[in-house]
Amino acid sequence: MNGYGSFAKYYDALQADVPYKAIAGRIRELGLAHSSENEVVVELGCGTGRLCRELEKLGFDVIGVDISEEMLDEAENARTADSDITYILQDMTELDLWGAADIIVCVLDGMNHLPNIEAFRRAVERASMFTCDGGLFIFDVNTEYKHRRVLGENSFVYDLDGLFCAWRNHCREDGRVDMALDFFAENEDGSYARESEYISEILISPEVIEQTVKACGFELIDVFDGLTEDPPCDTTQRELYVCRRKERASED
Repeated sequence: MNGYGSFAKYYDALQADVPYKAIAGRIRELGLAHSSENEVVVELGCGTGRLCRELEKLGFDVIGVDISEEMLDEAENARTADSDITYILQDMTELDLWGAADIIVCVLDGMNHLPNIEAFRRAVERASMFTCDGGLFIFDVNTEYKHRRVLGENSFVYDLDGLFCAWRNHCREDGRVDMALDFFAENEDGSYARESEYISEILISPEVIEQTVKACGFELIDVFDGLTEDPPCDTTQRELYVCRRKERASED
């Protein structure tokens, strides 16, 4: 799975326009509509903890899981004195919790950052293992349209206060997008320090997603165009999947 080393320091600056409050509100809304319980939420790929903090504000007991130690360091540094969020350094394909969660979430392309489809299957399987009966697994993925038409072979430039970032993409034949990011951060003396990060996002088809969640004990409740109530369309960039854990067979 992709890790974030250098990126961790600059992640929040580059994601300043992400509507974390709205995402948390949507999760809460879906939980109330479809989940049997709404107390414990686990976020996979929690990064710097911004969504975790918004979920905690809504009254959830929150656990954040990430593979990047650097990202979790940023999350801990942003912790307020009254926060009870638990952060865990783990690969989501090896998720190992001490109890079942009411809702497990993985948003902002976290699933796309897995190394391959087999890793996606393992991540869903582990999420299923730690979702309570009647609980939800909510995740999003970038669509083929976004990979080939939006990210594609494009480049992006961010010129922020004290930070310049050049972002270059290459879309492979199978839809995987390789990303090269160069960060130029201003030092106190006015000079700039350069750091680079290399990230890939796999393409996961709707067919693979539907087959996988069902094989892992979930029923697919619905698929949305991002945070909207609308179904996906040809130009949808991010699909939001809402899955509910089926009741496990009794051992009696």
